[in-house]
Amino acid sequence: MGNFMTKEPPPPVVLVPPLFDFPPLSARNRMLEPSYNLLFGKLALKCLFEDYFEDARQFSAKFLLKPMDDPHVDLVASLSGGLDRKAEGDLVGNAMFRWQSDVDDPHTFVDLSVATSNPVLLMRSSAYYPKYGIGAFAVYPLLSKKTEQLTDEYGIMGLRYGSTNLSLGATVSPFTTKDEFPKSAWLVSKMGRLTVGVQYEPLCDENKDTAKYSDLRNWSCAAGYGVGSRSPLSPSFNFGLELARSSQFIASFYQHVVVQRRVKNPFEEDGVVGITNYIDLGFELQTRIDDSKASDSSLQMAASWQANKNFLLKGKVGALSSTFTLAFKSWWKPSFAFNISATTNHSTRQTAYGFGLRVDNLREASYQRADPNFVMLTPNKEHLADGIVWKMGKRPMFQSDLDAENFSELPRELRPPQKIL
Repeated sequence: MGNFMTKEPPPPVVLVPPLFDFPPLSARNRMLEPSYNLLFGKLALKCLFEDYFEDARQFSAKFLLKPMDDPHVDLVASLSGGLDRKAEGDLVGNAMFRWQSDVDDPHTFVDLSVATSNPVLLMRSSAYYPKYGIGAFAVYPLLSKKTEQLTDEYGIMGLRYGSTNLSLGATVSPFTTKDEFPKSAWLVSKMGRLTVGVQYEPLCDENKDTAKYSDLRNWSCAAGYGVGSRSPLSPSFNFGLELARSSQFIASFYQHVVVQRRVKNPFEEDGVVGITNYIDLGFELQTRIDDSKASDSSLQMAASWQANKNFLLKGKVGALSSTFTLAFKSWWKPSFAFNISATTNHSTRQTAYGFGLRVDNLREASYQRADPNFVMLTPNKEHLADGIVWKMGKRPMFQSDLDAENFSELPRELRPPQKIL
């Protein structure tokens, strides 16, 4: 009788946090960019090198708000400027109202952007049909301080085709006075883990179209090698080489690492025995292969460590300066994220600070729970034989499902983006 009344202790679990920001805001605009610019880990590197890094003696505030009764629309407002009179740059503000057709699919949307800079009012739109792989997009200014520069600088229309292994497209400026058709074009192909691409973007002022196409300075080509499913739960590795405009050589590397560490947190339940951490590493080398000066070369490296859903530590090192930032995100909704950055100038040895604030109710920040045997980096046969590797929903999630890239049972924050180039 005593054994019957005895309560069994809860099974041990491992906490799995979502990414600090998922999806990143830059990913919402990926349909407006050529696929060439987003491949080879460039989008991930951009987030690693820029997000939560505030410039020295600068501050920024960003508000990401979504009404409770209509998840298809949201508002993103930002404000940035200098902390003192000596800091360069004026106060800059921007507000963007966005309508998105599918809550989980950012590829079809319309947004209006109002800014203190030029253009004052900008409209962007994108429509993508995954059944056919065809998409169209447009960026057009509606109001500007300099009317004569509206179409030349911002009026862009584009058409693209995308699938899991191929992406091609072109952009045009239909109202421009310059003789450039197309404004840009790209072709990218993926063969297993190898990705190759070429992009045409004329920058040379030539009178004849034939001269534009034959000038190597208008062409860029790249090749990349990548491993991983792009899910936060799966490690990934990307290495890319690019020859831009026949003179600039770019080598980049990005790696996403998923590790588990044991933790004893007095604020968590007794059954919590571990937590999942995300570590991101990257570097980018840019140099010239012509007779230009050596000062045109640059090298920067960055790393980030997400300890849980509330703390993020990042750092980057370059030839001129080094920056470290610590970000804290609250656990209630809307969430408040505060970050402080310290930038050290290598020549003067002086350190300056920058501050950032984000208010966000677009994303959920809740833990998922995994079986303690769930080892993401090195699963063994014993763990797979146990069967229950991931516990959530009505059915378990198996390690074999992750290896087979079956993410249908995962929450939205832990799924990879749609499989289009």
